[in-house]
Parts: sequence; structure tokens; C-alpha cells
Amino acid sequence: MSEENKAPRTIRKTLDRKFGISESRERRPRREESSREGTPREGRSGDRRFDRDRKPFDRERRPFDRERRPFDRDRKPFDRERRGSEGGRRRFGDKPFGRGVSSPIYRQRPEPKAEIGTDDTLDESVLESRVAQAEVQETGANPPWFKKLLALTTEKGREREGCFLGEGVHVVNELVQHHREIIISIYAVEGFSDQNLLDAIKDAKITLHELPVDQMKQISSTVTPQGIIAQCRIANTKPVYDTSRSVLTLVDAVQDPGNLGTLFRTSLGFGSGGMILGRGTVSPFNPKVVRGSSGTFLRVPFEFDLDLVEQINFLRSKGYTIIATDLHAKQSLREIPARKLRKMAFLVGNEGAGTNPYFIELADETVKIPMSSELESLNVAVAHGILSYEAAQIQEELR
Repeated sequence: MSEENKAPRTIRKTLDRKFGISESRERRPRREESSREGTPREGRSGDRRFDRDRKPFDRERRPFDRERRPFDRDRKPFDRERRGSEGGRRRFGDKPFGRGVSSPIYRQRPEPKAEIGTDDTLDESVLESRVAQAEVQETGANPPWFKKLLALTTEKGREREGCFLGEGVHVVNELVQHHREIIISIYAVEGFSDQNLLDAIKDAKITLHELPVDQMKQISSTVTPQGIIAQCRIANTKPVYDTSRSVLTLVDAVQDPGNLGTLFRTSLGFGSGGMILGRGTVSPFNPKVVRGSSGTFLRVPFEFDLDLVEQINFLRSKGYTIIATDLHAKQSLREIPARKLRKMAFLVGNEGAGTNPYFIELADETVKIPMSSELESLNVAVAHGILSYEAAQIQEELR
């Protein structure tokens, strides 16, 4: 045999019985033959892979000793004998169970506090579906006067009837005390218990009707009605533009009724001369605006659904300085010359998009509110409150 033929055989002997290579030519039994004969299959090392007579689990051997308890039921979850001696309770800082570390402090989870001022106003689509459902029902279930009252919960119904609803104890009391002339009638549930408000309604000689609870829920725009609603005529007082000193607010497309209600309250609180609501702004007679202002919105002179471009030019002719808030402005309100601040009109914009850039270009001055660089912008109602406070101080200093 030549050297060429010897080399492969040497390699084969070296790998014999390794990596599954064997030089033996003995025929191995097939898997089917082995299983038929019932003989155990042998592996490479000769160990038995499985035994058909052997059970997969030895049932005679218990997996868990039932005689041994997994835990002592008589033992308390906390060993009271190991507490501190004072009052039977372990004191803060005592070492538990003889360990060399201080015990962990387990803090009790604070109880959730009730949210104050949580808005439970129903969506406009829900109110519209109520009105549509009442229209198709029989007249006996919903008389015509009740259908008209129910229609006032929607924007279309308020425009058609020329009326709005003031709901809640505080709102109705505000309307009775300051706007008796616009109240048509008041509706209260049977057994309404606020005697002071009932006496005020009687003294003002306002017609009071009692409603069943189910009908009160239908005309209510809230999830939890307070049981009293006033039907009022839509009316408002226009601002006086010819005064020597005045602070006005131009509102550009503020669509959140809660924000608009807060703008009204802030304007009243800081002695504003009035508000001008541009097109695209939510109606001031929206139930949520009425509730957000606690009914005080009628004490603020205002006009609504106006073209702001025309109003800006009109106010400028009356001597007003138009001031817009801008993130890129380089001055604050107090850095503007005092002669320009005797009559000023703030321009506040939409919650998401902000003030229309075109209106900012029309403004006479742009201002910024000094604040931390960690925050990009403020809520429109919050920004208006800060500017109204500064404007009220400036007006006081100019007297």
C-alpha cells in the first residue's frame, strides 16, 4: 500500500468513535425494528434512553410530603414577641430579629383625596341625541314646553330660542342676585332643600316650577345634577370703549369652555373693561362656560362672534395699544412705556395653536411672561391671569 492510501486510514482511526464516525460496518437496527422487539434503545455511551415499562412519574413517591406543613398556621404574620418593649410595639430604628441593620420603614399608602372642581359636563353629542330622541317620542311623554327647554342644552337650540340655561346652586343664586331681569323661570326638583335660595327666588318674584327627577336629569348638562336650573334670555352688555383708562381682552379661537369661563372670572376679578370674543371661540352661553364662571360672566361687558381684524383696527382708533403674547418677544409688560398702557387690549389665543400669527403681526407690542426655561408656554387662562394682575397694578400706578 502506498503512502497516499495510508494517510486517510490514519485519519479515520483517529476519529473512530468520535463525533459519530465509526469505521465499523455492522448494520445498526432501525428505529422501527428496535421498537417492535421491545428492546431498549442504546445510546452512544450504552445508557438506556427510555423504558416502556417505566412510568413517567413514580406515583408511589409523593412529590410533596403532606405530613410536613408548608407553614405554621398558628404563627402570626408578624411575631409580636419580637417587638419593642414599649407599648408592645417596635420603635423606629430598632434592629429587627437581632440583625445588624435597621428595619425597613413601611409607609402607609395615602388615601386618595376627592378631586375638587372635577368637571362632569356631558358631551355636546350626548345632549343632541337627547333632543333628537325627545322629538320622536309622543307628545304626552314630552310636552312642547319641555321640548323647548330640552333644546336649550344644545347650541342650535340656544340660537333658535334666544335663551340659555344656568344650572347649579351658585349659578342660579348669581343670576337671581344680579340679573333678575333676564330670568324667565326657574325649575327645581321636588324636595329641593336650599331654603335660602328658595327664599331669594320668592323675594325676587320669579316663577318657580317643580320637576320630577327624571325630567331634571334630561335637561341637565351634568352627570350629577344639583336639582335647580334657571331659564334666561340671552343678553350681554357691550364694553365702553371711550373711557380714559381701560383693559380689554381679545380672545382668538379659545375652544375650551372651561378656559373661557376662567377668562371671564379673571376679567371680573381684576376690573377688566370687557372681553371681545372672535369667531371660532366657544359660545359664552355654553353650559360649561356658565358653570366655569359661576354665572359671573354676565357681569363682564363683552361682545362675541366678531371679526378680530376689524376690532383691532377699531380699538387702535380709540387709542388702545394692542398687546400680544409671543414666545419670541424680548420685553415684559412693564418694559413698555407707561403712556402706551393707559388703554391696552391683550390678545390671547387658542389652547393648542396659540394666537394667529397674522394677529400678532397686527399687534402694536409683543410681550413675554418671564419664567423658567424648563417650561415652553403656559395655559391661556393662566397667562391671562398673570397679565391681568400686572395690568391692574400698572393702572393703579397711573392714577
